[in-house]
Amino acid sequence: MRASVRRPRLLVAASLALTALALTACDNGQGEGLREEGAATQPSDTVPQDKPTPKPEGTAAPKAPSAAGGKRTGGTNTGGTSTGKGGDTDPNAPSNRVPCTADNTRITAAPLTRPLNHMLLTITNTGSKMCDLKGYPIVKFEGAQSVPPVMEATKPQAVTSLAPGKQGYAAVILSAGDGSGGEGRTAQSLEIGFQGSDKMAEAALQAKGVHIDDSLRVTYWVTTVEDALS
Repeated sequence: MRASVRRPRLLVAASLALTALALTACDNGQGEGLREEGAATQPSDTVPQDKPTPKPEGTAAPKAPSAAGGKRTGGTNTGGTSTGKGGDTDPNAPSNRVPCTADNTRITAAPLTRPLNHMLLTITNTGSKMCDLKGYPIVKFEGAQSVPPVMEATKPQAVTSLAPGKQGYAAVILSAGDGSGGEGRTAQSLEIGFQGSDKMAEAALQAKGVHIDDSLRVTYWVTTVEDALS
């Protein structure tokens, strides 16, 4: 009974000894036998994920935007000066407006049949900038000793301004229809002055002239014919 039990144990011991010999034969003496077999499953040309791809020589990395320098407005770098609608290029900006004078305007004078004894002054901005028509026209007929007064009721709420090529208007009441302005006379020429300027502009009259008397009056400069004649 003891001999039968001892025989299986000897067989197990012999089997373990053979297994150990087989493992030793596979080892190359450096402990790399099994590790090399496992490493052979990874391709030799695979780039590790954590290794950065080299950049071509001579290629500079992009620079971050500088905090210094001008601001970009309207698609153009102006060094901090705005060129937008509210900047220096705005024709309505105070720095780009000029007074309307004899040098940047043209004036015509046309007598009207209605209203009776009225004449319409039309002024055109011939300059390249917006101009402001301050106050009312200084009307000086041939031989006049003084200029006619303005009718305060015609004063607009704001100064009349003219863009290049645009027109403004004023009316002149030439005489009183009921004769209360005196005998009157005929004037053959007319000059128009501007508030704040000493230079006069000539406004041609019709060949026969116009009849004026002491009731002569003018309106303020306005933007429409209707306002001038109302």
